[in-house]
Amino acid sequence: MDKYLIVGLGNPGDEYALTRHNTGFMVLDAFAKASNAVFSDRRYGFVAEASLRGRKLFLLKPTTYMNLSGNAVRYWLNHENIDQQHLLVVSDDVALPLGAFRLKANGSNGGHNGLGHIQQLIGQQYARLRMGIGADYRQGGQIDWVLGQYSQEELDLLQPSIDTAVKMIESFVLAGIDITMNQYNKLGKKPCQPKQE
Repeated sequence: MDKYLIVGLGNPGDEYALTRHNTGFMVLDAFAKASNAVFSDRRYGFVAEASLRGRKLFLLKPTTYMNLSGNAVRYWLNHENIDQQHLLVVSDDVALPLGAFRLKANGSNGGHNGLGHIQQLIGQQYARLRMGIGADYRQGGQIDWVLGQYSQEELDLLQPSIDTAVKMIESFVLAGIDITMNQYNKLGKKPCQPKQE
């Protein structure tokens, strides 16, 4: 049976719930809910298992905190003997507007600490789904921005892209990275922006 590791990046703990940096967790929670999968506290992360047309999926929300995400990813790849081509990492991205998204087969970490640590441990050859969180902050304010909580208005704008991300994960598993990029990346370029007060 083909096995896949789907990772959503974020920070554990109630104080980080619904923060922009936890958008990866939010996508995995939505996917688990749609799959009737339940997370349990296991080594290096909360893990849920799901199946999709004969393929086995391991859903991982690392509990290592963002900057050490690679420890969890490397452990679960090795523990379940999963081919790195079957790894998909979902992360937040300040370079994309809120509600935008982009799937890539590989590449740089774009300054994202979680992706950076994964890259240190396993290299750049893994798929990543970047979820836009916007960059509406003054110079020097990035940390406060990514660790800030979404407003309800922002969550309403984000929800359609989370719903699409769930479909993209299914497509990645069933159809592969290239078909999924071709089908969905064009949809991720037209986000809504919250109205400025």
